[in-house]
Amino acid sequence: MTAPVSPLAPTTFATLPPIGGLRIATAAAGIKYKGRTDVLMMVFDAPAAVAGVFTTSKCPSAPVDFCRESLKGGTARALVVNSGNANAFTGRRGREATAMTAEAAAKAVGSAAGEVFLASTGVIGEPLDAGRFSGLLAGLAREAAPDRWHAAAEAIMTTDTYPKLATRSVEIDGVAVTLNGIAKGAGMIAPDMATMLSFVATDAQIAAPALQAMLKEAVAPSFNSVTVDSDTSTSDTLLLFATGAAAQRGCPASEDAADPRLAGFRSALGDLLLDLARQVARDGEGARKEIQVTVEGAVSDAAAKRIALSIANSPLVKTAVAGEDANWGRVVMAVGKAGEEADRDRLAIHFGGIRVAVDGERDPAYSEEAVSAAMRRPEIAIRVELGLGDGRWTVYSCDLTKEYVAINGDYRS
Repeated sequence: MTAPVSPLAPTTFATLPPIGGLRIATAAAGIKYKGRTDVLMMVFDAPAAVAGVFTTSKCPSAPVDFCRESLKGGTARALVVNSGNANAFTGRRGREATAMTAEAAAKAVGSAAGEVFLASTGVIGEPLDAGRFSGLLAGLAREAAPDRWHAAAEAIMTTDTYPKLATRSVEIDGVAVTLNGIAKGAGMIAPDMATMLSFVATDAQIAAPALQAMLKEAVAPSFNSVTVDSDTSTSDTLLLFATGAAAQRGCPASEDAADPRLAGFRSALGDLLLDLARQVARDGEGARKEIQVTVEGAVSDAAAKRIALSIANSPLVKTAVAGEDANWGRVVMAVGKAGEEADRDRLAIHFGGIRVAVDGERDPAYSEEAVSAAMRRPEIAIRVELGLGDGRWTVYSCDLTKEYVAINGDYRS
């Protein structure tokens, strides 16, 4: 049964323009889901520079291992993604499935297998029958078209209730370039690198080492600052491709991330990734509210982030938000257990812009009516002031509802 679309879903979806040198195709292979697409193929007509970050899980999926090897070459000719099966904890058969898929994709686009990138998402521990879709790749490569970004975002969904897309335009040395991105993720979201799956492409002409440096920098305040349920997936993969097609319009080649001409691109990349990351948080399984946790006045940014994650990952905080209860006691608890420096008597806590506690106790001006009204909003901002230093960080999350339990209680069925 299809889950209802999240009440936090966007009312309209971004229209992503074509990226020169990149074509897209999708197919329905029936891997798990019936009556919907579950295979995505991106074809790069010429070798594209590529960068990537992956899960830090010690139990990564077979596609993650494969991508890490492919990334050493720095170029990409094809990306193949399947949904419905994560090809994780699948042993020898998992490695054979990645090899079969890569060989079929390489043959379809006329490249080496090391220029193919793979990603899988879905159930862990079930062998992936790559034969269901490897035979489709030659046809997909032929029929791929540049204007199918929305279809691409739909093909990689699992328990997502809506596709996640974002686009940005920016100039490099006076030449306009485009960045497009898609993502999927709704549960098992506490990335320690990126999100479940996310694929970003640009027509800028940027070398792989520069792409890698900028991508690593950009994931910290975006995908690495999102949590739905505190669980890091075996399959987390974020890939960034640069086709270089904008060179035909005079876009200069950039070899170094420190190139001052890339300042606008770096900013746009960070903004696009944060947009996608927040879309993931807003589509958290069963979510009804987005939570933004900002910690200020910590001894360092790193300490602020750990405290913010402690708050955002707390089931008690998340269920309080679901119940529209501004229970600052649970926030105090989460601050105290984070293991970072904190002073109870300096704490100030805000819900929805309203200060509810200050100097270690309830705010003298506290108004239950005002706070209750704020808690009924779809976006809940929790801000904690520690009063110890200049450290600051924001983490994005969602509430925890009965629907989350229902979705995950029968996920394999």
